[in-house]
Amino acid sequence: MEQLVSYIAPSAPATRRPAVGDEPDVRLEIGFTPRWYRNKLGIDFGEKWHNNPEYRKQTVLAMRQELKKRFHNRDVGIQSEKPDLLTGLYGACTIAAIYEIPIIYSQNNWPTCASKYLSDSEVDSLNPPDLMDNYFFQKLLEQVKWIHEDQGEIIGFINWQGVLNNACRLRGEQIFVDMFINPERVMHLLDCVSTTMIEGVKTLYMHQKGENSEYKFVTISNCLVNMISPEQYRDFIMPFDLKISKVFGTVGIHNCAWNANPYMEYYSKFSNLGYIDMGIDSDLKKAKEFFSNARRALMYTPMDLYSKSTNEIEDDIKYIVNSFSPCDIIIADIDEDIPDSKVCHVIDYVEKINFRVK
Repeated sequence: MEQLVSYIAPSAPATRRPAVGDEPDVRLEIGFTPRWYRNKLGIDFGEKWHNNPEYRKQTVLAMRQELKKRFHNRDVGIQSEKPDLLTGLYGACTIAAIYEIPIIYSQNNWPTCASKYLSDSEVDSLNPPDLMDNYFFQKLLEQVKWIHEDQGEIIGFINWQGVLNNACRLRGEQIFVDMFINPERVMHLLDCVSTTMIEGVKTLYMHQKGENSEYKFVTISNCLVNMISPEQYRDFIMPFDLKISKVFGTVGIHNCAWNANPYMEYYSKFSNLGYIDMGIDSDLKKAKEFFSNARRALMYTPMDLYSKSTNEIEDDIKYIVNSFSPCDIIIADIDEDIPDSKVCHVIDYVEKINFRVK
């Protein structure tokens, strides 16, 4: 089983990628919002950015150059020599868009989904779309083909989200009521969503397979898990997380910066868990014991980066390292209000820690 690490491509939401194998004891992953890039480079992250790969290529090259210049060639947001033209595409909206939920684009932010939720009868009659006959998915594959012809390979990853995240985009807050009054409806919706996630990932990987690349992992984003009880996770979400994980060699579970304590026991049931992240309020020592074979990651919030002094941030990093390492420390969604000097300080401090570990 391989391990996964956090990965944030320029302007993209955080996702995961396979570990190389020579990761440092403490690995820092930094990411910035689309607004951060727009304010510096004037990039329009609207519909054209997501539907025109040639335009997206121009902006990705410009963002990579800006990162190199601003952070003096520090390793920030760059996975390979060739530009990643896939990661960040459609933000977190891909599955919802396959189910014909309209995407709302923004010049300075990731796209979101329209609040066009399925009715009771629409959920009950729902079937997983045929991806080979799905307009949105076929348009996505046209971009994949363009990327392959332009780059010779397809670097990057679609953010497929998780079953609860996607189901909430289709059903809205009503899904939490359904868990009490109509659990069969919830299970049907989650079954449809999980089936589409599996087929989408498998189809994209088939297109990405090449001489030097064959992906066999999947990541599941449980961003909304703290909105349900541990028992609801066990009864409603976990069966489909397991269903997805069993199709692939390795699974990564993303929890945002939430306290993962109530769910650790259930996550430990995933025999092929290669990555898990959580917030600093989690019991990190317990997590290290539970997930000793997985790459662990700590989601350090941009609010903490903004509001805390450098000394306080250093103390947090020391605590994370002593309790959780080897691990990733992820600082995503950095915006304009956080000075570059503070970001550089964190990068340099983590580099010093790794130097002392050596």
